[in-house]
Amino acid sequence: MAKKGNRVQVILECTEHKATGQPGTSRYITTKNKKNTPDRMELKKFNPVLKRMTVHKEIK
Repeated sequence: MAKKGNRVQVILECTEHKATGQPGTSRYITTKNKKNTPDRMELKKFNPVLKRMTVHKEIK
């Protein structure tokens, strides 16, 4: 049976990584409640390629 509710899976991608020109990307998969946060998420997460905390935004 499928799960019911407003919780959906989202992908977070690093915004600063593209500007550096280094290969690869930093992505995280998480869940959010669409009822509480209808807009796109923006979190600070660790980027292992850049070796520091960077801003990750939700992508579609």
